Amino acid sequence: MTATSVERVNGTPKTSPEPRFDPVALAEAEAIRTRAAAEGEAGRIKAEGEAKAAQVLAAEQAEELRLANERKRMRLEKDQAAHELDLAEKAARKAAADAAKERADKAAADKEATEAKRDAEQRRTEAWWKWGARGIYAVGLIIAAPVQFMHFWDPKRPFLVAAPGLLEGLALVLAFGAAWAVAHRRDVTPYRVGIMFGAAIAAGINMYGGLSDERIGFNAGLIGAIASLGGPIVLMAYEHGIAQKVDGIPSWRERRQADKDAKAEAVAVEKARAEKAAAEATAAAEKKAAQERAEVEQQRRDHDRREGHPKIWETAEAMRSARGSQYVTEQIWADAWYRKTGSKLVGVTAEIEAESRAAQAHMQTVTEAPVLGSLSLIESQMPSRRKKGSNTPDGRRGNGGTPPVRRPGDTRSYSPLANKQAAIAGTESAARDELSNNT
Repeated sequence: MTATSVERVNGTPKTSPEPRFDPVALAEAEAIRTRAAAEGEAGRIKAEGEAKAAQVLAAEQAEELRLANERKRMRLEKDQAAHELDLAEKAARKAAADAAKERADKAAADKEATEAKRDAEQRRTEAWWKWGARGIYAVGLIIAAPVQFMHFWDPKRPFLVAAPGLLEGLALVLAFGAAWAVAHRRDVTPYRVGIMFGAAIAAGINMYGGLSDERIGFNAGLIGAIASLGGPIVLMAYEHGIAQKVDGIPSWRERRQADKDAKAEAVAVEKARAEKAAAEATAAAEKKAAQERAEVEQQRRDHDRREGHPKIWETAEAMRSARGSQYVTEQIWADAWYRKTGSKLVGVTAEIEAESRAAQAHMQTVTEAPVLGSLSLIESQMPSRRKKGSNTPDGRRGNGGTPPVRRPGDTRSYSPLANKQAAIAGTESAARDELSNNT
């Protein structure tokens, strides 16, 4: 079959129809233009949103930088204050150490000065004592010697004139021997006995001469006897003191002070012993009370566990007996709880763990779910649309069925936060679609 075309109608050439208006093409063109305008407006809004987001980000970064600088400044001030405090403490410790050293040096200097003063006083008194004893001995010799010379003078026996030298010299030589014994740390008792024996003989002779010889007289004999005894006694007393000093023998005053210090030390030791005994008794009482409280607490804990968890208690008792422990300790109870429930946390069972995980999952779902409805940041930017009534005429009928033209500015612009939320939602949706495609 061949298609034919009608070129004439009733002998009249058929003309081509005039082109008519195509509303569909016009609507598509308008839709393309509207879409392009909407895309341009969306690009502008996106650019504005990105600019505002950049401004907000820059402001946030500036604020973060300011806060970081502020924190750095505060840390620097804190470190500086700590450094100044440390320097002040070091200076205070150094000042205290210097003051303590100065006090110690002053105390040492005072002690040294006191000791030097005491040594000087000792040397002075010792010198006075030494030369005083020797002077007394010399004076006694001057007094006693003439008495003995008068008593022993005999023209028929002139050799007896040396007797006074023998008698007085005997005590003097023995005194020199006592000094030698002291210097060489030897026993001085024999020398002292010899001194007193010689002095007693000389004194007896002087007293006898005063009583028997009228030329001498009683007074001269008496003073001669005293001089014969006094000089050696004083010299022997001096040598005795020197001997005690060399031997380190304490004096009566030192012995009395030592006895006093020993009594004070004994009292202090006894007091310390009593305080130590009291402290030990107090510590023992506190320890006993603590043990009693621990036993009462252990009994309460055992009763609660036995009544509240009988099955776990049986396992704990078995483990206690096997380990040789006196009580069900916390470690034994934790091990028994783990063996019976499988939980390492004492007090947590499988049911409690399941409820806790369900509550955590529900909380996570609630906190991470997007906000929908009237509170949504996206839908809150859309203008409210009222449903038209059934008798409301169609607004498109007045323009030949063409939809009304949308122009920029007809809809309110989205806020930057809405744009950001929409971008986040789009990213999440794309990620979910990609994940579903991959699976």
